[in-house]
Amino acid sequence: MTDELKKQIRKEIKQLKANLSFDKKLERSALIFSKLETNIFFQNAKSVLLYWSMEDEVQTHDFVIKWAHEKEIILPSVQNDILVLKKFEGIQNLKTGEKYAIQEPNGEEFENFDKIDVVIVPGIAFDREKNRMGRGKAYYDRLLIKLNAYKIAVCFDFQIIDSVPIDAHDIKMDEIICG
Repeated sequence: MTDELKKQIRKEIKQLKANLSFDKKLERSALIFSKLETNIFFQNAKSVLLYWSMEDEVQTHDFVIKWAHEKEIILPSVQNDILVLKKFEGIQNLKTGEKYAIQEPNGEEFENFDKIDVVIVPGIAFDREKNRMGRGKAYYDRLLIKLNAYKIAVCFDFQIIDSVPIDAHDIKMDEIICG
Protein backbone atom coordinates (compact mmCIF):
# COMPACT_ATOMS: atom_id res chain seq x y z
CA MET A 1 0.00 0.00 0.00
CA THR A 2 2.81 2.41 0.88
CA ASP A 3 4.53 1.87 -2.47
CA GLU A 4 1.29 2.54 -4.32
CA LEU A 5 0.70 5.69 -2.29
CA LYS A 6 4.24 6.90 -3.02
CA LYS A 7 3.72 6.19 -6.71
CA GLN A 8 0.49 8.21 -6.68
CA ILE A 9 2.11 11.15 -4.86
CA ARG A 10 5.05 11.16 -7.29
CA LYS A 11 2.60 11.20 -10.22
CA GLU A 12 0.55 14.08 -8.77
CA ILE A 13 3.61 16.21 -7.93
CA LYS A 14 5.12 15.51 -11.36
CA GLN A 15 1.94 16.86 -12.95
CA LEU A 16 1.95 19.96 -10.76
CA LYS A 17 5.59 20.62 -11.67
CA ALA A 18 4.76 20.15 -15.36
CA ASN A 19 2.05 22.81 -15.05
CA LEU A 20 4.62 25.33 -13.81
CA SER A 21 6.54 27.11 -16.57
CA PHE A 22 10.33 27.13 -16.38
CA ASP A 23 10.25 30.92 -15.85
CA LYS A 24 7.90 30.43 -12.90
CA LYS A 25 10.23 27.74 -11.51
CA LEU A 26 13.12 30.22 -11.75
CA GLU A 27 11.06 32.95 -10.09
CA ARG A 28 9.94 30.71 -7.22
CA SER A 29 13.45 29.28 -6.86
CA ALA A 30 14.86 32.80 -6.46
CA LEU A 31 12.32 33.41 -3.69
CA ILE A 32 13.27 30.17 -1.94
CA PHE A 33 16.97 31.00 -2.09
CA SER A 34 16.45 34.56 -0.87
CA LYS A 35 14.83 32.98 2.22
CA LEU A 36 17.72 30.53 2.52
CA GLU A 37 20.24 33.37 2.45
CA THR A 38 18.67 34.78 5.64
CA ASN A 39 18.89 31.40 7.41
CA ILE A 40 21.38 31.52 10.28
CA PHE A 41 22.64 27.99 9.60
CA PHE A 42 23.36 28.85 5.98
CA GLN A 43 24.91 32.20 6.89
CA ASN A 44 27.29 30.55 9.36
CA ALA A 45 28.16 27.61 7.09
CA LYS A 46 31.59 27.44 5.55
CA SER A 47 30.91 24.28 3.55
CA VAL A 48 27.53 23.60 1.92
CA LEU A 49 26.35 20.48 0.12
CA LEU A 50 23.99 21.59 -2.64
CA TYR A 51 22.73 19.90 -5.80
CA TRP A 52 22.82 20.84 -9.48
CA SER A 53 19.13 20.95 -10.32
CA MET A 54 17.25 19.02 -12.94
CA GLU A 55 14.66 20.92 -14.97
CA ASP A 56 11.70 19.96 -12.73
CA GLU A 57 13.40 20.83 -9.42
CA VAL A 58 13.96 24.03 -7.46
CA GLN A 59 16.59 25.66 -9.66
CA THR A 60 20.00 25.87 -7.98
CA HIS A 61 22.40 26.82 -10.80
CA ASP A 62 22.54 30.58 -10.15
CA PHE A 63 22.67 30.03 -6.39
CA VAL A 64 25.58 27.56 -6.64
CA ILE A 65 27.54 29.92 -8.87
CA LYS A 66 26.80 32.94 -6.64
CA TRP A 67 27.92 31.32 -3.39
CA ALA A 68 30.89 29.36 -4.73
CA HIS A 69 32.98 32.52 -4.26
CA GLU A 70 32.21 32.72 -0.54
CA LYS A 71 31.62 29.15 0.62
CA GLU A 72 32.95 25.74 -0.22
CA ILE A 73 30.21 24.24 -2.38
CA ILE A 74 29.99 20.46 -2.66
CA LEU A 75 27.79 18.72 -5.25
CA PRO A 76 26.76 15.09 -5.56
CA SER A 77 27.74 12.88 -8.45
CA VAL A 78 25.86 9.64 -9.14
CA GLN A 79 28.19 6.67 -9.37
CA ASN A 80 26.53 3.28 -9.62
CA ASP A 81 23.86 3.48 -6.92
CA ILE A 82 25.45 6.01 -4.57
CA LEU A 83 26.03 9.74 -4.38
CA VAL A 84 29.72 10.60 -4.41
CA LEU A 85 30.55 14.13 -3.32
CA LYS A 86 32.83 16.47 -5.24
CA LYS A 87 33.81 20.11 -4.80
CA PHE A 88 32.25 22.57 -7.24
CA GLU A 89 35.05 24.40 -9.02
CA GLY A 90 33.11 26.38 -11.61
CA ILE A 91 30.74 25.46 -14.42
CA GLN A 92 33.69 24.88 -16.73
CA ASN A 93 34.57 21.87 -14.54
CA LEU A 94 31.17 20.18 -14.81
CA LYS A 95 30.50 17.14 -16.96
CA THR A 96 27.30 15.40 -17.91
CA GLY A 97 26.63 12.52 -15.54
CA GLU A 98 26.18 9.09 -17.07
CA LYS A 99 23.12 7.94 -15.16
CA TYR A 100 20.74 10.95 -15.27
CA ALA A 101 22.54 13.43 -17.56
CA ILE A 102 22.83 15.89 -14.64
CA GLN A 103 25.84 18.20 -14.63
CA GLU A 104 28.34 16.91 -12.06
CA PRO A 105 31.73 18.11 -10.85
CA ASN A 106 34.65 16.56 -12.66
CA GLY A 107 37.20 16.25 -9.91
CA GLU A 108 38.40 14.36 -6.90
CA GLU A 109 36.01 12.81 -4.43
CA PHE A 110 35.24 14.93 -1.35
CA GLU A 111 35.35 12.62 1.66
CA ASN A 112 35.54 14.97 4.63
CA PHE A 113 31.85 14.64 5.57
CA ASP A 114 32.38 16.27 8.99
CA LYS A 115 33.42 19.48 7.25
CA ILE A 116 29.95 19.94 5.68
CA ASP A 117 27.91 22.38 7.78
CA VAL A 118 24.64 22.51 5.82
CA VAL A 119 23.07 20.28 3.19
CA ILE A 120 20.38 21.59 0.83
CA VAL A 121 18.17 18.68 -0.14
CA PRO A 122 15.74 18.28 -3.04
CA GLY A 123 12.75 15.96 -2.94
CA ILE A 124 9.40 15.12 -4.45
CA ALA A 125 7.19 15.74 -1.41
CA PHE A 126 7.50 16.84 2.21
CA ASP A 127 5.13 17.12 5.16
CA ARG A 128 4.83 19.38 8.22
CA GLU A 129 6.68 16.78 10.30
CA LYS A 130 9.70 17.40 8.03
CA ASN A 131 9.51 13.98 6.42
CA ARG A 132 10.89 13.76 2.89
CA MET A 133 9.99 11.57 -0.04
CA GLY A 134 12.48 11.41 -2.89
CA ARG A 135 12.43 9.78 -6.29
CA GLY A 136 12.55 6.29 -4.81
CA LYS A 137 16.20 5.29 -5.14
CA ALA A 138 17.19 6.30 -1.55
CA TYR A 139 20.31 8.12 -2.80
CA TYR A 140 19.91 10.94 -0.30
CA ASP A 141 18.84 8.71 2.60
CA ARG A 142 22.03 6.65 2.22
CA LEU A 143 24.11 9.84 2.08
CA LEU A 144 22.39 11.85 4.82
CA ILE A 145 22.87 9.09 7.40
CA LYS A 146 26.65 9.72 7.10
CA LEU A 147 26.41 13.49 7.66
CA ASN A 148 26.14 15.58 10.81
CA ALA A 149 25.16 18.63 8.78
CA TYR A 150 21.99 20.69 9.27
CA LYS A 151 19.50 19.48 6.63
CA ILE A 152 17.40 22.06 4.79
CA ALA A 153 14.92 20.87 2.18
CA VAL A 154 13.94 23.24 -0.62
CA CYS A 155 10.71 22.82 -2.56
CA PHE A 156 7.80 24.53 -4.25
CA ASP A 157 4.81 25.16 -1.99
CA PHE A 158 2.67 22.48 -3.70
CA GLN A 159 5.26 19.86 -2.70
CA ILE A 160 4.20 20.20 0.95
CA ILE A 161 1.49 17.61 1.54
CA ASP A 162 -0.46 16.44 4.61
CA SER A 163 1.52 13.27 5.18
CA VAL A 164 4.48 11.64 3.48
CA PRO A 165 4.59 7.84 3.71
CA ILE A 166 7.88 6.96 5.40
CA ASP A 167 10.09 3.93 5.72
CA ALA A 168 12.55 3.07 8.50
CA HIS A 169 15.54 4.33 6.46
CA ASP A 170 14.02 7.74 5.63
CA ILE A 171 15.86 10.75 7.06
CA LYS A 172 13.89 13.75 8.38
CA MET A 173 14.85 17.27 7.47
CA ASP A 174 15.76 19.85 10.10
CA GLU A 175 13.95 22.56 8.16
CA ILE A 176 11.95 23.04 4.95
CA ILE A 177 12.02 26.23 2.88
CA CYS A 178 9.37 26.55 0.20
CA GLY A 179 8.10 29.17 -2.21
